[in-house]
Amino acid sequence: MKSYWGCRAGKENNLGGKSMIKLIKEKLVGWAGSISSAASILGSWQICHNICLGLISLLSIIGITVAGMPLLFLTTIAIPMWTIALGIFIITLWLYLSKKCISPKLLLLNAGLIIAGTPFPQVQAFQIYFWTIGGLIAAGAAGWYLKDRIAGKITHHKGGHKGDYKGGKQ
Repeated sequence: MKSYWGCRAGKENNLGGKSMIKLIKEKLVGWAGSISSAASILGSWQICHNICLGLISLLSIIGITVAGMPLLFLTTIAIPMWTIALGIFIITLWLYLSKKCISPKLLLLNAGLIIAGTPFPQVQAFQIYFWTIGGLIAAGAAGWYLKDRIAGKITHHKGGHKGDYKGGKQ
């Protein structure tokens, strides 16, 4: 009987010695990191502002004029969303430190996005520094991933999962 991932159900199978439960845990951790990253982006007022401006521009192309900010309500949930993203990131970091089951590149990318998306009005004067530092960290993590991908250290092969390494340091 095949499961969702196309592998045979059972304790051990053709997953390179990994159990189905471990694979599911890894998938959940990956999704938690993705949710953390997405929530950190939503935490930035400037991002929300740019989305609103884009929506207004798009509507104006088809002849609809909008006065004001149609997505202004998102600014009221910026801090809670950023806080959720930070909480999920802390859990993900703890899992990385205790189990080493998450890519450090993903952690760096999430950290950069959380730093760039800092929504607090008290630090508004320093927002450009948060964007710069967070953007550089996220770009560095993406560059690190692409460098390994181009060098052939990351492969997608049958019997493993995305991100398996042929060798070398992660």
